[in-house]
Amino acid sequence: MTGRSQGRMDAQDLPAKQIRLKPAYWGILLTVVVAVLVLSPLGLLAYQSLLSAPFFAPIKQVSLDAYKYVLTDPAFYRALFNSFVIALGMVVIAVPFGTALAFLVNKTDLPFRKAFELLLLTPTFVSPIILGIGFTIVFGPVGLVSNVFQDVFGRVPWTIYSLPAIAIIAGLLHVPYVYLYVSSTIRNLDASLEEAARISGAGIWTVALNVTIPLVRPSVVYSAMLMLLLGFEIFGLPLVLGDSKGIDVITTYLYRLTGVTGVPAYGPMAVVAVMLILLALVIVGIQRKVLGETGTKYTSVGAKGYRSARFKLGKARWWMVLITALYLLVTVILPVFGVVLRSFVTSWGAGVNLLDVLTLKNYSAIFTLPDLSRGVVNTFIVAAVGGFVAVGVYLTIASGILRSTPNLRRTLDYISGLPRSVPGLIMGLAFLWLFLFFKPIGFLRTTLASLIIAYTIVWLPYGVRLLTATLMQISKDLEEAARMVGASPLKAFQKVTLPLLQSGLLSAWLLMFMQFVREYSTGVYLLTPGTEVLGSLIVSLWATGAVDSIAALSSIQIVIISIVYLIANRLGVKAGE
Repeated sequence: MTGRSQGRMDAQDLPAKQIRLKPAYWGILLTVVVAVLVLSPLGLLAYQSLLSAPFFAPIKQVSLDAYKYVLTDPAFYRALFNSFVIALGMVVIAVPFGTALAFLVNKTDLPFRKAFELLLLTPTFVSPIILGIGFTIVFGPVGLVSNVFQDVFGRVPWTIYSLPAIAIIAGLLHVPYVYLYVSSTIRNLDASLEEAARISGAGIWTVALNVTIPLVRPSVVYSAMLMLLLGFEIFGLPLVLGDSKGIDVITTYLYRLTGVTGVPAYGPMAVVAVMLILLALVIVGIQRKVLGETGTKYTSVGAKGYRSARFKLGKARWWMVLITALYLLVTVILPVFGVVLRSFVTSWGAGVNLLDVLTLKNYSAIFTLPDLSRGVVNTFIVAAVGGFVAVGVYLTIASGILRSTPNLRRTLDYISGLPRSVPGLIMGLAFLWLFLFFKPIGFLRTTLASLIIAYTIVWLPYGVRLLTATLMQISKDLEEAARMVGASPLKAFQKVTLPLLQSGLLSAWLLMFMQFVREYSTGVYLLTPGTEVLGSLIVSLWATGAVDSIAALSSIQIVIISIVYLIANRLGVKAGE
């Protein structure tokens, strides 16, 4: 018997507590670094909100003038009310519809459910601002569908440029997020309770309402609070649909503050950002409290892994297919088709024959104008390189969470989840000011590194959760065995754990690639000559009315995401797992 095999046997024989690694100093260092990255930009916002002048001004003093300005501005309260209405609409529409779709796709014999699932998740990878533009092209006053209704019925019985319409559209577009969270729970349910109800004679809808949905109540509650949070953070959709009627929400109010005051309104912008962050923290706090109280009451994942046969929908199955297909047609297929079609024509509207206005000039303009062509190239670089960097950062943090002491683990987990409470628009603003405030890193502001850093922080909660789940599938005993035969912690991780993570890391990179391509709000304030990306270009061009370029840029983004989405789906990558 060799010495190495003897070492392996000893490692197996020793109790786990004797070979458990002691907390390393790098865990403390990691927590400090993550805290600095997450808290320093937010701290700068809070600091600016209490100043009488911009933070870089030579003369400034502590003042509450910015708070007085915002809190006495009627437009702020109108924006706050509009945000509340939209958030409420998202909860009322997205939660029940998303939960019902999760049940239908995962628990019943609904035809075409795999195709439906593929299309259902599309809105989570396409920018909301692009879908909003698609709604204007299809359902706007001179939209493709609106023109058909005008010709057939003599009038268009809807408008998408009103607060209720924005709330309904926002709710429909966020159904996939609820579907994602509830589906992941439904798939893991021990179906013995459902089977017992069926044996007792309960019908499909009785089982759904009295057994399945109560078992997934924590996911439903989480989704409802998430919709409330996203409702206050939403930016692109109200910007597109509310612009013509002057309907502002809290994020667009922040975005327009400079235009309203005529000068960079550092103080009021910081105040609105701080208030929005505090509001988000309150919602997240309520979410955690509610889930903390209900989570242990609804433990539903059994050890048996029992799965029952799918429920038979009977005659209702084709009605369910029709409703699901109609939803996908309205919220995904037609808006995306509208954007792509608009990119190939010079104009559209009543009386315009689209065959007469077909063109490729919208695309040729993109590749001849330097800033637009740079936007395409930069998007690839930020998504590919940034995604790689982000996965490395998330893996390091996830490893720290799983291998640190309990106190460090809680601290690191809480800090890494904090950006979930901060809208991307505000995080972009915070990083812009951070680059202006700290001169040693100021050179980063005009480089793509600024976007990569900001994107990495914005998507930190999502990425860390993803990599933590992947790491938890690999037993620590493997690394500990390597340590027992002389490997250092880094060597053990590199030689043992990392090879086992290859498929998980590839999945994470693909998901980050898509999210970085679709990201738009974070880059709005970081847009400079040389840092253009598709998302921020679309936002900036929207103010100029350059619909031709916007449609072409949006179509390019859709094509990039579609290709990567299909590759990821082919590899079995799941967005919520």
